Amino acid sequence: MTLASRPVRALGVLSAGLLALGMLAACTPEPAPKPTKTALFSSDAEAFKAAEETYRAYSTAANATDYSDPNTFEPVYRWLSGTALSSEKKALSVYHAEQIKRVGAASFDTFSPLSASNDEVVVQLCIDVSSVDLVRSDGESVVPDGRIPRVGRLVTFTPGSTPTGLRIESNHKPKDDFSC
Repeated sequence: MTLASRPVRALGVLSAGLLALGMLAACTPEPAPKPTKTALFSSDAEAFKAAEETYRAYSTAANATDYSDPNTFEPVYRWLSGTALSSEKKALSVYHAEQIKRVGAASFDTFSPLSASNDEVVVQLCIDVSSVDLVRSDGESVVPDGRIPRVGRLVTFTPGSTPTGLRIESNHKPKDDFSC
């Protein structure tokens, strides 16, 4: 082999290597596109409507529970997640264990939208509990004397696999001056 043919041969090997590298790069699949988050609702009004329907369905399920039959708790749990679910499970377990019976039904009569985003919907509610009594097996009420007939709640909803697309994530007393 002559000295003149060495650079040509080296250039050929280098070209073949670069060509192979280019072919490998061309065969490498493009990274999968990251999914874009789509809005759960097309407007705040739609989100608040779904939140109200969710709370109404939860209330209906809660009013249908029979504390002596834990099988009636499941329809309530379907509408809950997070702290709302854990609080409800604890309360229903206590009512069941202590043989408490609910008389009457609660309802909400005020629904005040606060905020809506793709991740959560927040509202304030007023719940009328004036016709609800919780009674022990001996017939004695466990409802404290002087209970207010309407209570305010701050409720946060998050996306969930329910007919409305939402679940109740938290349900607690408002921290501000909201009153019913």
